Amino acid sequence: MNSCSSYLLVFAIVILSRCLSPTRAATCHPDDETGLLAFKSGTSCCLWDGVNYRNTDRVVVLTVNIESVDAGIFLAGTISPSLTKLQHLEGLVFINLKNLTGPFPRFLPNSRLTGPLPVNIGALCHLDTLTVKGNQFTGPIPESISNLTRLNYLNLGGNLLSRTIPLGIANPKLMSNLNLEDKRLSGTIPNIFKPLTKLRILTVSRNGFSGTLPPSIASLAPVLAFLELSQNNLSGSIPSYLSRFKSLNTLDLSKNRFSGAVPKSLSKLTKIANINLSHNLLTYPFPVLNLANCGIKMKLDDWKPTQTDHDVSDDLSENDITGSPAMLFKEEHQLREFRASGNKLLFDMEKLSISKSLETLDLSRNIVFGKVPLTVAWLKRLNLSENHLCGKLLVTKFPASAFAGNKDCLCGYPLAPCKG
Repeated sequence: MNSCSSYLLVFAIVILSRCLSPTRAATCHPDDETGLLAFKSGTSCCLWDGVNYRNTDRVVVLTVNIESVDAGIFLAGTISPSLTKLQHLEGLVFINLKNLTGPFPRFLPNSRLTGPLPVNIGALCHLDTLTVKGNQFTGPIPESISNLTRLNYLNLGGNLLSRTIPLGIANPKLMSNLNLEDKRLSGTIPNIFKPLTKLRILTVSRNGFSGTLPPSIASLAPVLAFLELSQNNLSGSIPSYLSRFKSLNTLDLSKNRFSGAVPKSLSKLTKIANINLSHNLLTYPFPVLNLANCGIKMKLDDWKPTQTDHDVSDDLSENDITGSPAMLFKEEHQLREFRASGNKLLFDMEKLSISKSLETLDLSRNIVFGKVPLTVAWLKRLNLSENHLCGKLLVTKFPASAFAGNKDCLCGYPLAPCKG
């Protein structure tokens, strides 16, 4: 690293607080001092901000954080290999250093580093945080990562890593965040999750995994809050054990090959806020649960209705749902209530088959067009406001608010009389 970069690097170092509350030492351990002074000799590394010690005088955290993206372009070159002398390092954080190149440093997201991850990465056995997200690392995930038993956070996302997930990746039993998204990983997801009872975030989206979900994922309940498995080739049914994930906030199973019905037991997910089941082979109906404001992204045309022996009530309001619900309104389907306000449904209202069993229909704030059919007279509750409907109303039992906001194209009682 050139002297200009070294000078800027030293003064860019900022403090990262740790749960162990490391303190600044009066003297540096000789090995640590040798490693740090390679950046800038002639100064006391004990006085640098961003160099945190434990009472044993060993460096445990080194942080370089360029908060301004523009400032990061002035730091260029390679990371000094002298940092390997910091044998007690638990956190090495380099952020927004866009022009750093060369061999692997231990914590460096969103840079342009290439090549394989070092096979001996497991020698850094004191690390509790490791992320190399957003680089261009290739090859397999090293087997030696199983030696990092103190890891709490592991983020290898956004690289070009391939092959399978090593079984030893589950050895750090205190891990709370595991991110393996945006890779070229393939094969089946290994059945390794039973020891990871502290895991809150699991992300393996955008890979090439196939097969069914491993049963050990059930062991992640009730702590897991984010489960993101989208854009793989996973198959089978959605497991009913997901209902035991009482803390689950986000569930993304989209763009896979899951089939069958959505388990009724998912109605127990009372904390769910974002759910994406789109682009699968799932069948309708949904379980009886309130999916309003859940951040659902899907196309209703993807769903195939199936026969059911019980009434169905669905609330899909305030999501990001597109397409047409026409397939869900078959005569033989026992749909009792359907609420989907505040989505992006686009279809011809006149072609919607409304059965006599349907009592409530709320399609307000969508992109529904066409005429209002006479069959809405069978409904007890109706809201078609703020769409693109047009023509003369032939049903007068509902208030004007049920039809308001349709670009003044609807007319007739209870709205204004039709012209001419």
